[in-house]
Amino acid sequence: WVAYYNQSIFFAGMSLSFLYMTVLGFDCITTGYAYTQGLNGSVLSLLMGASAISGICGTVAFTWIRKKCGLIRTGIIAGVAQLSCLVLCVASVFAPGSPFDLSVSPFDEVLKHLFGDSGSLRESPTLVPTIEPQIQINATVFEEAPQVESYMSVSLLFAGVIAARIGLWSFDLTVTQLIQENVIESERGVINGVQNSMNYLLDLLHFIMVILAPNPEAFGLLVIISVSFVAMGHMMYFRFAYKSLRSRLFLFCSPEQKPDPNIPSLPNSV
Repeated sequence: WVAYYNQSIFFAGMSLSFLYMTVLGFDCITTGYAYTQGLNGSVLSLLMGASAISGICGTVAFTWIRKKCGLIRTGIIAGVAQLSCLVLCVASVFAPGSPFDLSVSPFDEVLKHLFGDSGSLRESPTLVPTIEPQIQINATVFEEAPQVESYMSVSLLFAGVIAARIGLWSFDLTVTQLIQENVIESERGVINGVQNSMNYLLDLLHFIMVILAPNPEAFGLLVIISVSFVAMGHMMYFRFAYKSLRSRLFLFCSPEQKPDPNIPSLPNSV
């Protein structure tokens, strides 16, 4: 951990870790929310395919942008692209059809599991036991079917998630390449091990966040928190980039292709 902290790419590595603290990905959390919004498996399969294509475009964009602007600037461009697309996810929280409701306690489900669900809306107080309980169960299932008024919210959410994959994959490749090029070979395994630990730690925290707020009404709050962590991660990367290139960070010309002999090269520049 001390060796990781003392690396010149420390803030770049931390920025990548912060991107794991998000619910805006095609994992079990987002797909579970999609089912509550009325999407079926076929639609989700198509969305996952579009997400994969978007990620491949991000890898192609990484190669092209690096040749034109340099490795460090590629991370800046990828971060701006990702945050711009995630604005759609924030807009989906307040769009028609969103179940976002701050009046519903995000800890409601947790409290029900801990102290019982006698007051749960799933059990109607007017129901009485009968000889055929299976009929009651089936009736309850039909009553709990999601009633979606508008698909605008979930459409904006997945549009932002899919489009953001271009910047996300480019940024991931940028940080990985920075670690490979700026860490000496004798410490490269240790630094990559710590980097993976940080990634999984933030990934664990995002699952804990979902455990604390499992209801669909609180998913909008999780989206806002996720975008905030992504923004903080890119702010860390900007600090690393500016420390490495200083004023040259805002030059369109890449120092890899057109170096200026009057400007001394920095040890952390690429």
